[in-house]
Amino acid sequence: MGDFKTKKIATGGVLLALSIATLFGATIVPGIELTLYALSSVYVTVVILEFTVNSGWLFYFASVMLTFVLIPNKAGLIPYTLFFGIYAMIKYYIENFRKIPKIFDIILKLVFCNFVFVMGFLFFGEAFTGAIHIPDAALPVIILGAQVFFLAYDYILTLMIGFYLKQRPKA
Repeated sequence: MGDFKTKKIATGGVLLALSIATLFGATIVPGIELTLYALSSVYVTVVILEFTVNSGWLFYFASVMLTFVLIPNKAGLIPYTLFFGIYAMIKYYIENFRKIPKIFDIILKLVFCNFVFVMGFLFFGEAFTGAIHIPDAALPVIILGAQVFFLAYDYILTLMIGFYLKQRPKA
């Protein structure tokens, strides 16, 4: 039993350090922020796969608290805090809720994505767009782009989970 506890602490610590490094990179390296935020959600997913979804929540909260203490650009942490960090658990709950048709999985995931997108736009839109005026005609394109990005992100995350499960050492 002690070996499992040690493994859990060591794995969590290494993944937490990787998460902080990835999120720090997302706040300072222009152009690849979304990729680094998406990568940061993989660490939460690994914790869920190796331990439990409750461990995933604990890891998420620890990563949010530590990054807000350690990383100077607090605004750059909003995407991870409100979406990417939480999504691993949301994905777990939706995909393990009941055996529902795949289309309902996708619909529920899109509902979550759109809810976070709308809330983020309402609460933080002015902070990120500032004096930039977004034409009304561009809004449908932005919304459609968010849907396409999200579906690609979810698919790639699913592929990464499959790859991880095939590659991890068998105990």
